[in-house]
Amino acid sequence: MDNAGPFVPQPMYKPHTTSDRKRYVEEVLLEAPLYFISEHSQQYGILLKDALHFRTKKLRDRDQVVFEGRGPSVSIRLEWPGYRQWSRQIPTKDFRSPPQPITLAKLAKNVAKCVQRFMLDRKSQPMEEDADPRWKIGDGPNDIKLEDLILVSIHHVSLGSWQPQLRLVRPLRPRQNHIQMPPTPMTATSTTAPMHFSRV
Repeated sequence: MDNAGPFVPQPMYKPHTTSDRKRYVEEVLLEAPLYFISEHSQQYGILLKDALHFRTKKLRDRDQVVFEGRGPSVSIRLEWPGYRQWSRQIPTKDFRSPPQPITLAKLAKNVAKCVQRFMLDRKSQPMEEDADPRWKIGDGPNDIKLEDLILVSIHHVSLGSWQPQLRLVRPLRPRQNHIQMPPTPMTATSTTAPMHFSRV
């Protein structure tokens, strides 16, 4: 999208144990990513707020079925910077009789609902230590909200898990410089190097 901001820097989800990584990732034929492309401008991505309200007329291949031949659900994984990893299951079939695989447009809506739920869960929680505060989720003027996000693609990261690639609709705000504290008697007279704390 024109003037879109950076991608959300998520590490790719991996199962915790070596045996699970072997069973659910290394020994599995992972599928190709699914992309969300605007039909008229050939731009990658759909606004999450549009996907949430099913405003998907401009989405290319919106009626393409996805997750054919899969089980009843898949897990959507998020690895948002500064917060604990998060997952939620979404259905792979609609509610017709007999059930049919969902479409790309329906997948976009389901992913948007997942991200919305994730943001509701996390906005009241503090970020992890040393996290970049520019990726903070919340309701403040500088916080990231659902309407700030574009769904670009979704990636098959393990047997039953898919991870969305998200992008900001705007540039990331500049990093705040730390306020310089006035010198104290210790720092004003010390000629030695500052103390470095190391993690044990």
